[in-house]
Amino acid sequence: MAGVKDGKSTRPYRSAVREESARRTRQAVVRAATDLFVTRGYAATSLADVAAEAGVARPTVFAAFGSKAALLRQVLDEALAGDDEPVPVARRPWFQPVWEASDQGAVLDAYAGVCTLIGHRAAGAFETVRRAADEAPEVAELWETLLRNRRAGSAMVVDRLLTLDGPLRPDAGTDRAVDALWFYNDPAHYAALVQRCGWTEESFRQWLAVRMRDALLGA
Repeated sequence: MAGVKDGKSTRPYRSAVREESARRTRQAVVRAATDLFVTRGYAATSLADVAAEAGVARPTVFAAFGSKAALLRQVLDEALAGDDEPVPVARRPWFQPVWEASDQGAVLDAYAGVCTLIGHRAAGAFETVRRAADEAPEVAELWETLLRNRRAGSAMVVDRLLTLDGPLRPDAGTDRAVDALWFYNDPAHYAALVQRCGWTEESFRQWLAVRMRDALLGA
C-alpha cells in the first residue's frame, strides 16, 4: 500500500520534513529581512523586497509572518536571542554567568558581557525600530515594548544583586539602580563605541562593567 512500510505510516516523517523545510524558509526570510531593514530602513523595505532577497514568493512571506511589523518583531526577537528557539533570554546559556556569579561585582561583569553580546547581534535592529517608531504606529508599540523589556531585564539583575552580600551604593536605591542599568543596557552604546568609534568588544565590555559597578556599587 502506498505510504505504508512494515505496517507503519510514513506520514509523520513527511510532516517532519515539511516542518523542517518551513523552518528553513522562515530563517531565510528573517535573514533577508534583517539585512534589508538594517541597511534600507523599515519604511523603504516591502515584503516583496524581502521575498525577492530570500528567494521566495511574497505570499510565502505573508503566510509565514502576516505583516511587515510582525516580521520586524521576529527579526528583533532572533537578534536578541541568537536563534528562533522559544527560550527566554534569562534561561539562555550565555545569560547563566549572571546567575552563577558569587558576588555583586561579578554579577555586573557578567551582565556587561550579556549587553555586549546583545549589542553585537541586535544594535542594528534596535536602531531600525527606533527610527521607524516615529512614523509607523505599529512599530511605535514595538519600541515601547523594547523599552519596557530592557527595564524588566535591569530589574531582574538588580534583584539578583540584592540576594548577595553587600548593599547598593547609598545614593542609588533599588529604583535608581534599575534606572542606571536600563540606561547602560541600551544597545545604542555598543553601536556608538564599537561600530562607530572602533572600540574592540572587550574594551567595550570592560568599560561597561566599570560604569555599571560605579553606578550601583560605587566601586
